[in-house]
Amino acid sequence: MAGLLGFLAVWAWRGKPHHKSSDTEQISETAKTLARVVRRQWEDEAILRQLFAPAPLPAVWTPCRRGELTDHGTQANTAIRCHAHDPDELIETFQRATRQRIVVLGPGGSGKTTFAILLLIALLRTRDSDDPVPVLCPLSSFDPSRENARDWLQRRVTEDYSALSDVQRYGTSSIVELLTEHRLIPVLDGLDEVPAARRAAVLAALNETLPADAPLVLTCRTDDYARAVRESAPLANATVLEPTPLGIGDALAALRLAAPTQQRPAWDSLADHLTRNPESPVGHVLTSPLMATMARSVYAGGDRDPTELTDLRRFPDLPAIERHLLDALIPTLYARSRRQAPTGGWGPDEARRYLAFIAQGLSRQGAFDFAWWQLHTWSSALTKPWRRAATWLAITLVGHLVTNPFLVLFFGAPLEIVPMCMAQAAAVVPMFLLSSRVSVLPTRVGHRTGYCALVALSGGLAATPATVPFLPGTNLAHRFLGALAFVGVCLWLVLLAAGLPAPPELPNRGRPGMSRWRQRLPRALGSVACVAVSSAVFFTSYAAYVHRDGEARFLGSLRDGLVIGAVLGTGLALFRWIRSASAASDSETAAETLHADRLLALLGAGACAVLFVLPDAGVRTSIWFPNTVTDLAIVTAFRLLDIGAIGFVLALAACAWPYYVIARIQFAACGHLPWRLQAFLADAHRLGILRRVNSTYQFRHARLQSRLAENPRLPEQRTPLNLLGAQQPPGDAQASGSPPG
Repeated sequence: MAGLLGFLAVWAWRGKPHHKSSDTEQISETAKTLARVVRRQWEDEAILRQLFAPAPLPAVWTPCRRGELTDHGTQANTAIRCHAHDPDELIETFQRATRQRIVVLGPGGSGKTTFAILLLIALLRTRDSDDPVPVLCPLSSFDPSRENARDWLQRRVTEDYSALSDVQRYGTSSIVELLTEHRLIPVLDGLDEVPAARRAAVLAALNETLPADAPLVLTCRTDDYARAVRESAPLANATVLEPTPLGIGDALAALRLAAPTQQRPAWDSLADHLTRNPESPVGHVLTSPLMATMARSVYAGGDRDPTELTDLRRFPDLPAIERHLLDALIPTLYARSRRQAPTGGWGPDEARRYLAFIAQGLSRQGAFDFAWWQLHTWSSALTKPWRRAATWLAITLVGHLVTNPFLVLFFGAPLEIVPMCMAQAAAVVPMFLLSSRVSVLPTRVGHRTGYCALVALSGGLAATPATVPFLPGTNLAHRFLGALAFVGVCLWLVLLAAGLPAPPELPNRGRPGMSRWRQRLPRALGSVACVAVSSAVFFTSYAAYVHRDGEARFLGSLRDGLVIGAVLGTGLALFRWIRSASAASDSETAAETLHADRLLALLGAGACAVLFVLPDAGVRTSIWFPNTVTDLAIVTAFRLLDIGAIGFVLALAACAWPYYVIARIQFAACGHLPWRLQAFLADAHRLGILRRVNSTYQFRHARLQSRLAENPRLPEQRTPLNLLGAQQPPGDAQASGSPPG
């Protein structure tokens, strides 16, 4: 038994395959695959954000005039001047920048992220096979106290593009080699989105860890960058760019071009008003690229009149107009979508309520990325250890209530077996409590195995008292120790295969694939054969020791051991197959990562339920029915209905999808989130309210998130949207602090 379990432990928790460093061909293939996936991802995102059509805003970028924000060793190139919508100018600006390092500054809503995306797409469209690959990485996840910049970049790129984790195809060091050879251009977006306490540390880490001649693009708000520079130093050898104010004529021309034909006279009237009143608040608002884009989204459909922005009683100053545009964005887009598809989608009121809840949750955590696998952190039932243990205990009990009646109905088991099974479910409580004590499982095989054994022992101690009264024998101590050892070992097998029952930091992104199956098949078959032989040796040894009465029982145990070992080996090989990296052509959307983790959770839970009961079923069969494989299947089915829910739940709790489902059900039942959350997020992304960064979502701008978080409810409004001059008493709007649309 010790030999079998020792082999299974090493097999299940063996380290990553030892491969040599990536060769030249693998590095080139990595760069080619990465460039293709990144270009497709951000071109699709740019189309949804309307960065190309109907007309890009002609923002102009020039060198920053504040000398304290520029590295003293960098000569300011005053000849640099580029329009964000001109790809040739963007590429020329990047190539002329000092050592191809650029810092993009500007106030909130000035188009820094848009500049970075357009530059990334322009570089990819003109890229040759040997040119570096630009990759956009939000800086909000970088913590210099936990890892250096190179390790973070390698981890972030591998996590965002999980196809590159296929070490068989790309080797183990391809991303590192691309960084070392300066064939990767990190586009680091949002230094201002990093918590204020560590912005200077992030800037210092970029200067100290990354080579000063490595290409780099960094975006940040001007004031936040200035504070970080005062505490640290400017980004070395970087050309610092900032935007010039958007011309009101250019903004109106782009807005008029985006409007339907019947609405263009209204924009002409607005232009005439600004000609007569150049200091009007609406004129200052439209010089911000963000607000000009908001105005295009709100008024481009033709169902609102843009001349309402000239009403000084409703909009006496610039903040009032900004609040109006932010508040009107969601109702307008969802009302427009509902008119286009009356039978589907979400209404404006419920959509705003759901989005406000998401904005409040992100703001409470100081985050900007909405990751579905982190939704459980918003629920106290899943974050506090005792409540989490109670939640999963309730799920286990429900599983027993579903399966145990079948034992009485179809197997003729006594009714006493139901409370015994319910009592055995208490095993999950100490296991969840101990698993909550560690945030990251130790990396060494021995430490992992030992900690899993400790957690399994705690579960065995909780479940054994309910098992001992039903065991034969008169010595209570021997029965207790025997039951503890057997239950603990079965729980240990589940933990070795699935992991600790605690929320993972990241979802499982592997999905079954047939790539390189010829190389994988021999290893899988060899593993299955080794486990089957080990199991057969164990069962025949057990039969020879316990039953010394004939060859038939020996042969039956040999057969049962081979069958059980083949099942165990196949299950463990299935785990490795499922967790293999996805194909290079796969995209990394939130829905796809959710589906991948759900597949692994369900298949793994089913396999672990069998793994949990199979050793016990094999021993019982060798005692009761030594001659038929059919009896082994019957006993296994009996034990699955008996206590299989424990193994099933423990394996589920090691994946991210079950926690997401529990939290989603909780919040949907309270009316905070929709039942079809992923469909809702995809729809909000399609409408341009959310933007997608790989498998996470963000609000299209941090200002929209903060506005929703601070003002989740709007006052009721019944004013027709398309009537010129329709007004409400100005006191109502001013009292609410949020003028209705």
